[in-house]
Amino acid sequence: MTTEISDITSEQIAAGQRAHELDREHVFHSWQAQGPFNPMTILKTEGSYVWDGEGNKLIDLSSQLVNTNVGHQHPKVVAAIIEQAGKIATIAPQHVNDARSEAARLIASHTPGDLDKIFFTNGGADANEHAIRMARVHTGKHKVLSAYRSYHGGTHLAVNVTGDPRRVASDNASDGVVHFFPAYPYRSYFNSTTEAEETQRALKHLEDTIILEGASNIAALVLESIPGSAGIYVPPAGYMEGVRELTRKYGIVFIADEVMAGFGRSGEWFAVNHWNVVPDLMTFAKGVNSGYVPLGGVAISPQIFETFRERVYPGGLTYSGHPLACAAAVATIEAMEEEDLVANAKRLGDEIIGPRLAQFKADHPSVGDVRGTGVFWAIELVTNRETREPLAAYGGSSPEMNQVIAAARAAGLLPFANFNRLHVVPALNIPNDVLIEALDKLEQALVVADGFVK
Repeated sequence: MTTEISDITSEQIAAGQRAHELDREHVFHSWQAQGPFNPMTILKTEGSYVWDGEGNKLIDLSSQLVNTNVGHQHPKVVAAIIEQAGKIATIAPQHVNDARSEAARLIASHTPGDLDKIFFTNGGADANEHAIRMARVHTGKHKVLSAYRSYHGGTHLAVNVTGDPRRVASDNASDGVVHFFPAYPYRSYFNSTTEAEETQRALKHLEDTIILEGASNIAALVLESIPGSAGIYVPPAGYMEGVRELTRKYGIVFIADEVMAGFGRSGEWFAVNHWNVVPDLMTFAKGVNSGYVPLGGVAISPQIFETFRERVYPGGLTYSGHPLACAAAVATIEAMEEEDLVANAKRLGDEIIGPRLAQFKADHPSVGDVRGTGVFWAIELVTNRETREPLAAYGGSSPEMNQVIAAARAAGLLPFANFNRLHVVPALNIPNDVLIEALDKLEQALVVADGFVK
């Protein structure tokens, strides 16, 4: 193993071993079969690094769950949480507190268009749940349209809205969700050969779905501006604008899910800005405070806000606008502004990640496709470029993919992997030299993947 061991004591390692033992005795993990699961212990985090249970120093190319946008242990954010805990550690959401008010102001200063009212949640899933509830009450309709190959959260309605296999075990037709095929040029559902064809055919399919399902029954259309864990497939030119126009044409509330793509990850404050699209509702979480304390929310248009000016909104959360979470959001956004991290994310994508991944595609036959923007990229691994046969089946993994992931870790990298993809999703402030080193390590794993090409 080529990882570096430093700054970790034998006492820390012993404490980590004890933590692992207790974890296996008492902790029930998400998205896992509990028996064979052997989770990695993390002893320390700092910047773009984590230290595992043996004291190995790994470059965090995953930003954990693509949420530590300003890196680990950012001193400004940590200090803000400590300071807030000394003033008001918690307070019921019906009371005004300065952390929440300032967080709302800062978020609204960056949201597109006139989305300047903010409802706070505990994360992305409940942000999507509440956005859909707002749309249903606002329109008096029930159905919700959502794309296949999407992810919107693990709570009941959010996982039904999700369009990947994680929803299957909890899928209920009674929840009123209808899925449609997205624009996905690499694996086109419409036999498209160009991006222009993909846009035209995908929009035609979406309009047909609206007509056949009955626009008078459809409350909302939920769409990730750039799908995250479902594949980071950037919509082709004209698609997002076309979706927005269809929602206006048929009187459907457009909910843009920016939970993963938002707060600078795509090289814009919000990914919808790439297409100058303003949704009716926009959900966020993750990068809003770099995941230091759970926080999410819904940015609300004036039209939908007016529905609830005199009418009670039927929803709320005990921890809505939690002061520790909001203080972390204030510090995170201020750090992003002061350090110009959104522009830096764009620069990292344009100058380092994009060119290097293009070289990966040229040099490694296992790389079927690379795509992304900012610090938000995916590498699709295949066993045959002509047939595009994936290295792991959709909805699962494979021994071959597991070997690729193991090779990345052995090289000193903590990667983000899903199905047959490796995602390149570092912090927005990862130093150039650390990013280049991480990509060097990732290439070592691609050499392993090349061995499985038929």
